[in-house]
Amino acid sequence: RVQLVESGGDSVQAGGSLRLSCKISEYTYVYYSMGWFRQAPGKEREGVAAIDNAGNSIYADSVKGRFTISYDNAKTTLYLQMNNLMFEDTAMYYCAATDGYGGIWYGGVVMSANEYLYWGQGTQVSVSS
Repeated sequence: RVQLVESGGDSVQAGGSLRLSCKISEYTYVYYSMGWFRQAPGKEREGVAAIDNAGNSIYADSVKGRFTISYDNAKTTLYLQMNNLMFEDTAMYYCAATDGYGGIWYGGVVMSANEYLYWGQGTQVSVSS
C-alpha cells in the first residue's frame, strides 16, 4: 500500500532554514500532484506548495520566494526547502499525494486537500522569533 513518511522537522530560529523530506513508497502513478500542507494549533490546514508530474509548481502567497518544492523521481522523495523561516511558519507539516486521474483528482497541480488521497503522519516545524 502507498505510504508517505515525512522527516526533517525541527526547532529553528527565525531566519533559519530547513528541508523537509517525504519518502513515498509503493506509489506507481505516472500522472500525479504532490503537495505540502501545514496546520498550526487552532487553525485550519492550509496548502503550502504543490508539484505535478510535469514539474509545474504552485505556492501559497505566504511562502512564495522562501519555499521551494521538488520531487526526486529516482528516490521517490518529495522535498520542501524552507528558507528565511518566520514564526508564522510554525506548524505540523504534512505531505500528500493524489491517486490516479479520475479518482478524487482530475489532473493538474492542485493545492486543495480534498483532492489528495494519500497522506503522511506529519513532521513538526517550530520557529522561534
